[in-house]
Amino acid sequence: MQIDWNNFTPWMSLAGGMLIGLASAAFLLLNGRIAGISGLVGGLLRAPSGERGWRLAFLGGLVAAPLFYVLAAPLPEVEVEAGFPALLLAGLLVGLGTRYGSGCTSGHGICGMARRSPRSYAATAAFMASGFLTVYLLRHVSWP
Repeated sequence: MQIDWNNFTPWMSLAGGMLIGLASAAFLLLNGRIAGISGLVGGLLRAPSGERGWRLAFLGGLVAAPLFYVLAAPLPEVEVEAGFPALLLAGLLVGLGTRYGSGCTSGHGICGMARRSPRSYAATAAFMASGFLTVYLLRHVSWP
């Protein structure tokens, strides 16, 4: 294994992780809600009238964050090595997984594990194992 020292950013990664943790904790303490993105988006589609505003504000903050980041540093270049059909299939599988898993990686992996939820530990283990297996199969197994 070789480390790409030009793109190795442990301090930026640590700062980002701390900000995500702080925001998730503040959201739970101030609103009494879990910051799970799939639940927020799913609830937006069928939210009662008083619920729609804070959901839109939260999602607006997610969209605005990279725009503010650009003021401090350039955004990293993104390379996607998949075509549109593969991305569409991946998105559908992620959506299906969040429904079956009763939440997404942010809800289970960040908030659920911090609350010591056994269901979130199991879901996060399944997310990670699936990711490890997918990377292994796509990068290390030759296909006919």
